[in-house]
Amino acid sequence: MALVVYLKTVTELRGKGDRIAKVTFRGLSFFSRVLENCEDEARFEQAFRWPIGSQVDGDEMLEIQVFNYSKVFTNRLIGTFRMVLQKVVEEGHLEVSDTLIDDNNTAIRTSISIEIKYQTMDGSVKVWSDGEFLDIPDDCDGTFQFETESLLSGRSQSSGTSPGRSIHGIPTFRKLKNHKILMQYQLFSFADDAAILDAEDLDRKGMRLGGGLDPDTISLASVTAVTTNVSNKRSKPDIKMEPSSGRPVDYQISVTVIEARQLIGLNMDPVVCVEIGEEKKYTSMKESTNCPYYNEYFVFDFHVPPDVMSDKILKISVIHSKNLLRSGTLVGTFKLDVGTVYSLPEHQFHHKWAMLSDPDDITAGCKGYVKCDIAVVGKGDNIKTPHKANETDEDDIEGNLLLPEGIPSERQWARFYVKIYRAEGLPKMNTSIMANVKKAFIGENRDLVDPYVLVQFAGQKGKTSVQKSSYEPIWNEQVIFTEMFPPLCRRLKVQIRDSDKVNDVAIGTHFIDLRKIANDGDKGFLPTMGPAWVNMYGSTRNYTLMDEHQDLNEGLGEGVSFRARLLISIAVEILDTSSAEIMSSTEVQIEPVSNMSESATGKMEEFFLFGSFLEATMIDRKIGDKPISFEATIGNYGNRIDGVSKPASAKKKKEGGGESEEEETELIHNSSDEEAEDDGDLTSVPSTPPMKPVITDRNYFHLPYFEKKPCIYIKSWWQDQRRRLYNSNIMDKIADKLEEGLNDVQEIIKTEKAYPERRLRGVLEELSTSCSRFVTLANKDQNLSGRTKLDKERLKSRMRELESMAQQAKTIRSQVKRNTVRDKLKLVFNFLHRLRFLADEPQHSIPDVFIWMISNNKRIAYARIPSKDILCSIVDEEMGKDCGKVKAVFLRLPGKKGFGPAGWTVQAKLEMYLWLGLNKQRKDFLSGLPSGFEENKATKGTGIQAVPPISLVYNMKQVFQLRAHMYQARSLFAADSSGLSDPFARVFFSTHSQVTEVLSETLCPTWDQLLVFDNVELYGEAGELRDDPPIIVIELYDQDTVGKAEFIGRTFAKPLTKMVDEHYGPPRFPPQLEYYQIYRGNCTAGDLLAAFELLQIGPAGRAALPPIDGPTDSDRGPILPVPLGIRPVLSRYRIEVLFWGLRDLKRINLAQVDRPRVDIECAGKGVQSALIQNYKKNPNFSTLVKWFEVDLPENELLHPPLNIRVVDCRAFGRYTLVGSHAVTSLRKFIYSPPDKTANNWAHTARLANGYMALTNGASHSRPQSRPISHPSGDIVVNMDPEPNIKKIDTVVKIDAVSRYNEDEKEKEKKKKKKKKGEEVDEEEPDESMLDWWSKYFASIETLMEVGGTLSSFYPLRLIYSVYNKELESEFGSFEDWLHTFNLYRGKAGDDIDHNVVDDDRIVGRFKVRIYNDLTQTWALNSALNCKCYSYGTATDLHPADINGKADPYIVIRLGKSEIRDKENYISKQLNPVFGKSFDIEATFPMESMLTVAVYDWDLVGTDDLIGETKIDLENRYYSKHRATCGFASNYSVHGYNVWRDPQKPTQILAKLCKEGKLDGPHYGPGGKVKVANRIFLGPTEIEDESGLKKQTEEHLALTVLRHWEEIPRVGCKLIPEHVETRPLLNPDKPGIEQGRIEMWVDMFPMDVPAPGPAIDISPRKPKRYELRVYIWNTDEVILEDDDYFTGEKSSDIFVRGWLKGQQEDKQDTDVHYHSLTGEGNFNWRFVFPFDYLMAEEKIVISKKESMFSWDETEYKIPARLTLQVWDADHFSADDFLGAIELDLNKFPRGAKTAKQCSLNMVLKEHDSQIYSNLLQMYLPSSHPRCTFSSKIYFLHQNRFLRNLTLFHLITNGCSAVNGCRQNEGPYS
Repeated sequence: MALVVYLKTVTELRGKGDRIAKVTFRGLSFFSRVLENCEDEARFEQAFRWPIGSQVDGDEMLEIQVFNYSKVFTNRLIGTFRMVLQKVVEEGHLEVSDTLIDDNNTAIRTSISIEIKYQTMDGSVKVWSDGEFLDIPDDCDGTFQFETESLLSGRSQSSGTSPGRSIHGIPTFRKLKNHKILMQYQLFSFADDAAILDAEDLDRKGMRLGGGLDPDTISLASVTAVTTNVSNKRSKPDIKMEPSSGRPVDYQISVTVIEARQLIGLNMDPVVCVEIGEEKKYTSMKESTNCPYYNEYFVFDFHVPPDVMSDKILKISVIHSKNLLRSGTLVGTFKLDVGTVYSLPEHQFHHKWAMLSDPDDITAGCKGYVKCDIAVVGKGDNIKTPHKANETDEDDIEGNLLLPEGIPSERQWARFYVKIYRAEGLPKMNTSIMANVKKAFIGENRDLVDPYVLVQFAGQKGKTSVQKSSYEPIWNEQVIFTEMFPPLCRRLKVQIRDSDKVNDVAIGTHFIDLRKIANDGDKGFLPTMGPAWVNMYGSTRNYTLMDEHQDLNEGLGEGVSFRARLLISIAVEILDTSSAEIMSSTEVQIEPVSNMSESATGKMEEFFLFGSFLEATMIDRKIGDKPISFEATIGNYGNRIDGVSKPASAKKKKEGGGESEEEETELIHNSSDEEAEDDGDLTSVPSTPPMKPVITDRNYFHLPYFEKKPCIYIKSWWQDQRRRLYNSNIMDKIADKLEEGLNDVQEIIKTEKAYPERRLRGVLEELSTSCSRFVTLANKDQNLSGRTKLDKERLKSRMRELESMAQQAKTIRSQVKRNTVRDKLKLVFNFLHRLRFLADEPQHSIPDVFIWMISNNKRIAYARIPSKDILCSIVDEEMGKDCGKVKAVFLRLPGKKGFGPAGWTVQAKLEMYLWLGLNKQRKDFLSGLPSGFEENKATKGTGIQAVPPISLVYNMKQVFQLRAHMYQARSLFAADSSGLSDPFARVFFSTHSQVTEVLSETLCPTWDQLLVFDNVELYGEAGELRDDPPIIVIELYDQDTVGKAEFIGRTFAKPLTKMVDEHYGPPRFPPQLEYYQIYRGNCTAGDLLAAFELLQIGPAGRAALPPIDGPTDSDRGPILPVPLGIRPVLSRYRIEVLFWGLRDLKRINLAQVDRPRVDIECAGKGVQSALIQNYKKNPNFSTLVKWFEVDLPENELLHPPLNIRVVDCRAFGRYTLVGSHAVTSLRKFIYSPPDKTANNWAHTARLANGYMALTNGASHSRPQSRPISHPSGDIVVNMDPEPNIKKIDTVVKIDAVSRYNEDEKEKEKKKKKKKKGEEVDEEEPDESMLDWWSKYFASIETLMEVGGTLSSFYPLRLIYSVYNKELESEFGSFEDWLHTFNLYRGKAGDDIDHNVVDDDRIVGRFKVRIYNDLTQTWALNSALNCKCYSYGTATDLHPADINGKADPYIVIRLGKSEIRDKENYISKQLNPVFGKSFDIEATFPMESMLTVAVYDWDLVGTDDLIGETKIDLENRYYSKHRATCGFASNYSVHGYNVWRDPQKPTQILAKLCKEGKLDGPHYGPGGKVKVANRIFLGPTEIEDESGLKKQTEEHLALTVLRHWEEIPRVGCKLIPEHVETRPLLNPDKPGIEQGRIEMWVDMFPMDVPAPGPAIDISPRKPKRYELRVYIWNTDEVILEDDDYFTGEKSSDIFVRGWLKGQQEDKQDTDVHYHSLTGEGNFNWRFVFPFDYLMAEEKIVISKKESMFSWDETEYKIPARLTLQVWDADHFSADDFLGAIELDLNKFPRGAKTAKQCSLNMVLKEHDSQIYSNLLQMYLPSSHPRCTFSSKIYFLHQNRFLRNLTLFHLITNGCSAVNGCRQNEGPYS
């Protein structure tokens, strides 16, 4: 559906002026071109089209506004025309002339004439003829119109589809030309250009939806103008040169095995094995338990490509009785691939239970559970480690299984059938030498490859039989895997290998992603695929003994050549494990299958590939001395080097399409040039004739194609599965348009332009329309042969998904508001990822096309072009994005050569035209070529008319002059050891190249240079060249004195084209400067600011061109500067700098830096700091404030960078560069007056009257959680009776009010319970028993239970903030007062992840404040003595010893002071609790960087660094957030919670009010305090040590301080009492965390009263307890022995018990001999002494791991009691009868007497979930030995009648955990 408005004329205009019209429908506005110097009539003659997704209602409105256009002022409205569309909807076509109305709705004389057409969608669409519209003149005067096109219509970018074609009723306007997009920059692009329309008019959200671009939404920071598909005949090039896969990356996988439960087996000694790939690591062995507790941590390090990493299988196995002599018995395994873990949002599973299964017996069910943490970390990833909760939370095993979200907990066993039918087109694997040798021995030339197929899945391998000596092997076998479903391994690997006696070699590899061949939704389907061909790619097909690209055949990296194709199918069958005939083993099976019919994979069709080489430039000089040809291949067709001969029997192709087997073999082989077909059909010409290159410049050559363009064409046969590719193309185009729109929205937000929400609404509307369109298009061709089940199911699921997506897009569109844009943007990005996933087709059809450059018979460089991208279709949406278009193709080196700097240099740049389609449909294969050519055909053979041309001869030649205005670049790559570069730019256009001058030692060069390319000859029609000029390639290099220049980066641009008959002037000319993103490999490497114009040279010659005006620069010689009309308009700014100091300067050339100076430069002007006379004594500057004035562009996006350089002034006038830093964006420093409320920062800058200061003051750096202040003047009185304390998003707090209310409720509940006669033992904690760790555990518990109630009572004052990251990330690095800039020196690393800071290059830090308020009082820049306390514990350290553990200790460094706590190392511990406070004195500024390092203690050799973290104390000290000492949540003068700061809250508040010039504080009656215009309420009483209450104002002051961010103007969040979690990093493994440390730092100046003593945070010592267990009797015990004489069953029963972790202290009762009934009577007591930590609920055991251990290791183990029943035997080993394990922390309350002991006791104990901790007896024989119904029943029946008493030895009292009967058993 579409609405088209044709705007004809506007008449009766007053005066003379420039006119512009705005046409609006459904909120989507278009602008007409600007008509200059109109008098009374404006003839627009312009059409506007809206593709619409829903029917037009009769009451909808069309609006047209006509303006007087002004470059300087806001456009003035002449009048408005509005009409209701009722008549249009009814008739579909309407012509209207009417008068306009003014702002007062009064008719004016001016009238407008329009024509409207409405095209509906009533099933069949009526087609408009081209003649229905008036004859629309060409826009040859340099103006243009904006048009939208359907999101799907990727070919045409302006008005309708490709010229002269009408598809599905979409009208085409033959005469409407698509004009160059860059001209819009002149009109609208810059936010602060005088030519902008008013704010309302900035809304042009839809203009870019179909390629007609919205001038306001094109960002200056966009990649390039080329990123948008701007033309009909050229497609956009890919700027990223390096293949993304295949490059090795660092990964670290950490696995914590916590415990195992419910292991199946008797009296086990379990060990857990963690296996990743080939590496295995084992836990220690735990004796005699089915629920062992380990808490052991393992780390695996890998340096492999991402795909290899994600395919590695992580296997967790439990083994029984493993030791040095025997391998043990496998209990069960669990496996998943690493990619599953890495794809999780946090890259980790935390405290999840892995369910074990037996691979040898799938009918056995669950074999137990292992609780573990698994995390996968890549470089730069941050793992958020949840705080260790008590293990009680994860006792719900079924609810916490180790499974990704969406996978059901009940997984079933399934069979995966991979059927391998046959393969085609295998390459020769042996060299020709070997072939000759074999031929000599065998006597015949046989196929020299012995292929078989290897299939790998979920860590298992299966392989087919070997087919001897066959290039066309037929297997007809299936490989069967048995695995849990859904599987946790995502990819299945299929590989064809060549069997060899010495070493099997991979021929080709293909990966099948199971997610793409299955759907887990409600209407989903099991994995299914095929039968379908899969294409395999790998190394080149030239055969040497050693293949340097063999890795490509293994599936590592992008394949550079076709290797083979394989016919396979996949099916999955869910197994019923209860079935008797099922095979229980999971071993891989191989079975034969029936042969596949020829037609099953689709009808064989003849395809035709045509290509034309319009240009071959930028050929690397290394290969420029020999003739060069280009070869195209598709499959093996066209492959010249591969000499597979064409079988004689296949010379003639059968008409019917059913080929014999011999004919099938021909289908994949090349057809040679010499063998013309008998029926006169075309032959293939797969390569261009060799040609000697011509020199372009020092680095590159080009081929002299000029007017004669060589062509290639190839005939090939493939199964016709185009529908798959068509559907992928449609979805790809939807995704491309969506991505383009989303990038626009991001840029609008980034550059703070107006109305991003409107642009996003437009994007969503188009997405919704496009998804609906897909449903109609994709549902065709349903009955094609060869359609598989997967084709049908994928089509259904795609249609469902896209219908749902269309609906969701509509819903989100209605919800998009200005304040929700960012949130909705994230949701829409999910659509984009989903579309990309759905577009990828797992079943291949036509192989990809490879273009190879061949020199000296060697393959040099290649380009791989997906066949779907060049596939032709009569439906525009289905057509490949590059089909029938000229594409710039960059050839690159194959394999590993393509990585790194060597691979980034272009080997050749081709301008190529490609077309692929059915041979019978090739009528229009030349239609997309630039016009003006004649075909040159080969004359041999018959049927010459049908033969494609072997070359094209262009008889139309246009001559141009290119002007490249190279202004500046920023943020370039540091290519020299100094940390800088000597950059110059090389500009390539067609066969021409020029360079800018070299600017030495800068990363932000300003060339200000005009490069003029004269007499550039381009072939083709003038009009097309105007719309479709070739792209310009700009490469940046670093000039080196020795050796060749080093590559820095590359970008592309499109020039703005002016033809002879066009006027050089507004609005298109002169062009405006624009930023182009520079790429180095796949990474961004800076921006280039430039403009390019292409001017046609007419008959009058160059004299007719616009003059190059501009000052001639005498200093620069012949170098032309950028002309005045193009260079930015400048304004005078003032930059003010407060030089603070330099820190941590490293040695330069082995000499220390002694007298440094800082030079600051911006746009050629600058200022120098004072010289620091002695850096060691005082690294701060003596003169603080300096300023300089500079001319900067008015448009802030064009501001040049600020360059900071530090030099060391040495003797004899020598200067040495220490380091440098470039501040790329000055935006955040621009001064904005506080009283102005301008919305747009560009306006704000202008309001500042050219006065600029760099600042990041209070108004900019407030945390996001800060509430918006009320406007000054409002008095907000807080009348809450309780203190106003709020929860904070990022930090865990408890609301004081709600907490107190809960306390009251708890007390009331307890009172009610006591009234009912129930016993309540819970007591409030005694304050004398509380310490710092009480606060810590209370805070952690709060963190774990946010939103819930606490499991135990903690008063408010116990809670403080626990940050799970560094304090700096929460508070903007504390750079609110001082900015810290890292100084860099040395060459930058070629790291893929540029977010990782390259620490090796940092040589120091420069502290500066570039500020705005000279009247502000600055802290004295002098020495300041400070006392620091640092506290800490560490978690998840990287193992440093061979045993997988570490012996960590803390090292604190500050300046020259160092504290090494080596003697207090913690043995064999990866989660040490240091519990230490370190007191260290600092003198600012000399000592400001605190380093906290964790080292591993070694008995022999040096200690190893595990990791370290660095804290800038100076920034914290001077920060307005007051990071010296955190505020406690409560003010207290004694006890564990005593106020730490030397200054009281009242003193701190008075000081803050004075510094902020605030009124107050004024303390009033009734607990009120007023600060500024805010009133706060709070308590006024405090209790001293003696318990007396006194009046105080400290609570009130503290309330204000805790809400300081609410104070207007100066408010900000102040640091609360806290613990921060900092990552530990190791320089040897940059970017990967080596553990974390929890700590905090307090700082107190030495010139104020001394603070109190340091807080004691030493770890709590466990208390000594004794557990006494009374065993009374047993009942119903299994009778194990047979009496020798009578045959009676009996047992000799005894009970054994021990506490977990103390197996060596196990104790036995006496033996109850010869029990005939299963009853055993004992009166026995076990006594177990142990150390217990109450807060952590763990038993603490210290013991040596082995006899060789140096010292004891501390273990923390849950308090669990194990009791076992045994049958004693005299001569053989005792028989195990059963066991139970009791969790002492969750034990039911005991009864006073045995009669009271009933099941009701357990049911009343809601908090004690005993059920999950009592294990059933697992007994070895087939008949039941016990008849009790449940674990609970076990207690109820008193099988063990026992009493447990827990004694605290220190108090000598009896504190019974379970009540004990006083008359039963002695207590001493």
